[in-house]
Amino acid sequence: MSLGLGMLFSRFRAASRPPAPARVPDGARVYAIGDIHGRDDLLRALLAAIAADRASHPGPCHIVFLGDYIDRGEASAAVVDRLATGRDDSRDGSWTCLRGNHEATFLAALAGEADWEPWLRMGGVETLFSYGVSVRDITGPERDAQLREAALAAIPPAHLDFLRQLPVSRAIGDYFFCHAGIRPGVPLDRQTQEDLIWIRDPFLHSTRDHGKRIVHGHTPVMAVEMHANRINVDTGAYLTHRLSCIVLEGETARVIHT
Repeated sequence: MSLGLGMLFSRFRAASRPPAPARVPDGARVYAIGDIHGRDDLLRALLAAIAADRASHPGPCHIVFLGDYIDRGEASAAVVDRLATGRDDSRDGSWTCLRGNHEATFLAALAGEADWEPWLRMGGVETLFSYGVSVRDITGPERDAQLREAALAAIPPAHLDFLRQLPVSRAIGDYFFCHAGIRPGVPLDRQTQEDLIWIRDPFLHSTRDHGKRIVHGHTPVMAVEMHANRINVDTGAYLTHRLSCIVLEGETARVIHT
């Protein structure tokens, strides 16, 4: 009887131990940047801060952008150009740009898979204006077709190629990076794009261990939130004028922001 109870309590104690701290590979440093939303001024400043921070680090560095580069802010075209150029110049793959729901919504409208109006209300008006297209000047029953024609004429093909090729997730060490979050209870390799770029409440309210610590944006907060199972890096740059980055090294996590 006592042996059985001892084994029972031993199993209970083992199950109750907190998970080991998430870590990135030895010697590596990872910078994950939250939602930019057309704030090229903040992106430029944050990349300068990251460059200064990584100058003293001899090991490999990875920069992961968590999506939502366009809409709302006034300089979406400049943001996309900076990210596309930076990714192309990063021959070792140290820049990863993930897809957000704003990029996905724009691409769906451009492909004729969705109406334009929802994306315009999400900040698409500002994005098109940054490319020299005034939505106010486009009216009439063929408006969607005219918007598509104007967008394709104004947006450089390299920018469209960049947006179309964005992946929806990346894993580094014990961390999993995506735009919005994951569906709790579903293995990370079986997550849908819909959840990875849109999910909120089921993920945000979950306290379960997801197998890796999730680093995400999508839901604006006033300051970077660090939980045992997730880190939210979206600090609402287009409204708060604060663009944030989480820096992961070994088992540590710290914040850089504009």
